[in-house]
Amino acid sequence: MEKRPAGRYAPSPSGDLHLGNLRTALLAWMFARTTDRAFMMRVEDLDRVRAGSEQRQLDDLATLGIDWDPPVMRQSQRLPHYDAVISDLDERGLTYECFCTRREILEAPTAPHAAAGAYPGTCRDLSTSARQAKIDAGRPPAIRLRCERGEFTVTDMVKGAYTGVVDDFVLRRGDGIAAYNLAVVVDDHAQGVDQVVRGDDLLSSAPRQSYLASLLGLPAVTYAHVPLVVNTDGKRLAKRDGAVTLDELTAKGVDAHQVLSLIAESLGLGAPGEQVSAQKMLGRFDPRTLPKHPWRVEPAELVEKIKRRREPPAHR
Repeated sequence: MEKRPAGRYAPSPSGDLHLGNLRTALLAWMFARTTDRAFMMRVEDLDRVRAGSEQRQLDDLATLGIDWDPPVMRQSQRLPHYDAVISDLDERGLTYECFCTRREILEAPTAPHAAAGAYPGTCRDLSTSARQAKIDAGRPPAIRLRCERGEFTVTDMVKGAYTGVVDDFVLRRGDGIAAYNLAVVVDDHAQGVDQVVRGDDLLSSAPRQSYLASLLGLPAVTYAHVPLVVNTDGKRLAKRDGAVTLDELTAKGVDAHQVLSLIAESLGLGAPGEQVSAQKMLGRFDPRTLPKHPWRVEPAELVEKIKRRREPPAHR
């Protein structure tokens, strides 16, 4: 039976979800549910994993009213699938070993005609002897895609047409673990995902991923890269900014309903101070009215703002 088209949310269990993560998750859920898609959950646990984070993240999403279609996918259980795709690309002559360190890549001169920020191709045509010397020196190689073009264009529901760099990007890291750009393409296809909603800090990844999908004969996905939540300095919200997770805000006297209403207000889906459920947000959601700019917040000010709303008006 053909899979129902799906959207997804894919957190990394390296810590608790903060306000920006929760807002993006709600947007991904609303995009999917308002277009009659399934909504899939994927735990991207190939990198650092903090004990208990996965369950706390799933609990926080459920607390806000986000539901998803089973099963939850975990990347750590899918390593053979990534290896199989890399083997297929290798048989087609589309991969090569790369022994460069990050520092060497940053210090290398840019290859002629290469796009800014692209891998310069240092290891692309290594001789057999040079390659063997690297192996003998004990440097584990990464596997890169042998790309035949410098850029690729994707169409984004929020950003419009976007053309970005496509270089010889990494498919498997030197530690033997599949790289993000490969894993996300393989997993989206496996979950039936044809709609990818995520923060706009990942927009530059979309051309590489879409190009790889085309090489693998996979259907193109629809992208929607949404504005981030940023701090007062305009930088992406992070733990260091203070009380930004659901637990931290609760400890400050702000409950989950108030957090949800705050997010709804930031998206134009709720009036200031209005108690709004996820289902009510869903009924009001229209992607055409999404804010085009980041939501700038100062956690301490948010807490005080919410507390003031709960205070009874002064008698005159």
